[in-house]
Amino acid sequence: MRKLLILLLASLTLSLSGCGYNTLQASDEQVKASWSEVVNQYQRRADLVPNLVNTVKGYAAHEQTVLTEVTQARAQASSIQVTPAVLADPAAFAKFQQAQGALTGALSRLLAVSENYPQLKADAGFRDLQAQLEGTENRITVARKRYIESVQNYNVTVRSFPSNLTAKMFGFELKPNFTVENEKAVSTAPTVSFDAPPKPAPGK
Repeated sequence: MRKLLILLLASLTLSLSGCGYNTLQASDEQVKASWSEVVNQYQRRADLVPNLVNTVKGYAAHEQTVLTEVTQARAQASSIQVTPAVLADPAAFAKFQQAQGALTGALSRLLAVSENYPQLKADAGFRDLQAQLEGTENRITVARKRYIESVQNYNVTVRSFPSNLTAKMFGFELKPNFTVENEKAVSTAPTVSFDAPPKPAPGK
């Protein structure tokens, strides 16, 4: 009886393996790991915002609209829960994308404002924060690319036969991914430039 049970377990293990169960598990874990890196880099960016806002405020306190916009966008982005459960909820995922996109836009406008303040651009602390922000945006782009690839591989496994049967049996659902429109908007790092804006041509 014991030998029969062992044979049945071995048969079940081989059956699950052959139907893609192990691949689904591995792909799911890769998606979660890739997502954690995306969240980590977004948090890194959020941590830079307060110092960036305070530095700009020191030279351009009257730019209150832009400063408030960045602060509110950061608060909104930070308020959204980013647990792995978000990956199974397209609506929550879209909300997360929207909030991060809003922060990206607000930061771009803040950096654009800095062009009007030569003393601010010359401030060593501000230049360092800009460099850190640029580096973080690049890391976000890389992390998002890896996440997109992980989700694509996972979703292909979930939809492919015979692993799709195993996926249905064990509740592996398709995961939402970053949209093309959002990818263009959010993966573009804010422009960091220390050059003076071009002067208008004579007569214009």
